[in-house]
Amino acid sequence: MEKFHHLSVLPDEVIRFLEPADGKTYLDGTLGGGGHASLIFEKAPGAILIGIDRDQSALAAAGTRLAAYGESIKLVHGDFAGVARHLNTLGIAALDGFILDLGVSSHQLDTRERGFSFQQDAPLDMRMDISSGETAADLVNELSEQELERILLEYGEERWAKRIAAFIVKERSESLITTTFRLVDIVKGAVPKAKWDERIHPATRTFQALRIAVNTELDSLTVGMRAALDLLKPGGRGVIISFHSLEDRIVKHIFREYAEGCTCPRQMPVCVCGKQPRVKVLTSRPVTATKTETENNPRSRSAKLRAVVKL
Repeated sequence: MEKFHHLSVLPDEVIRFLEPADGKTYLDGTLGGGGHASLIFEKAPGAILIGIDRDQSALAAAGTRLAAYGESIKLVHGDFAGVARHLNTLGIAALDGFILDLGVSSHQLDTRERGFSFQQDAPLDMRMDISSGETAADLVNELSEQELERILLEYGEERWAKRIAAFIVKERSESLITTTFRLVDIVKGAVPKAKWDERIHPATRTFQALRIAVNTELDSLTVGMRAALDLLKPGGRGVIISFHSLEDRIVKHIFREYAEGCTCPRQMPVCVCGKQPRVKVLTSRPVTATKTETENNPRSRSAKLRAVVKL
């Protein structure tokens, strides 16, 4: 089996906020290679853990890494948006905690043929689950110019979205866009060189936007996060690590919604909405990596951790 390389971010902080304990049931909704899961078992070897991932290679690697825990680890191939259905199939009614480590893994970025990286020439794929769904090539070759512009603007926050979309449509009329480097060249041609940001590659936002669209990442986060929060037992904890502003905004807003009590107008003498807080937010501000961690793991630089406890 191909070696699965991925260094889990904020490991100490995840365990501090999750507080794993023996006999408790936890969910790792984005299992990856099993890094955070192994930390949970190190702290609580008598815990039960459900690991969900869309990437079959990640599940295989995690299965090998966590094999010593036997029946205590239950692996599920799927999207964590379906967590309620997955847990129902396993006969699990509630959780004592969950962790979501969002975004693309180092292994996915480094595996050329997956097509996630603009730094290696490869088929333009970007699917986390290679067994189903449309590829990034499907999107750039089939979507309308207006839809491409929307995706680049909404998911990539790309200021040159309109121009890039127009260049894509023009180029694909001559020949289909099927590789990462072909798309990189198109983006470079669309963005005036004088406007390139020295800090990031000009194709960064385009690749992020297409990856999010291909894997419906923001919708999966919204649906899966709400389901996981609803499944938490009183005292259960939820920990989420995001890597860009779109994800962090969703996490922050949903946590705030669940933490909010009465929403009646202030002039109302008595509460009529009956709304009670469902969680307490444990992180007034997102927790970020230490200088030492960012030096050892550059991917951790953009990581933001937020956590709640169920009331």
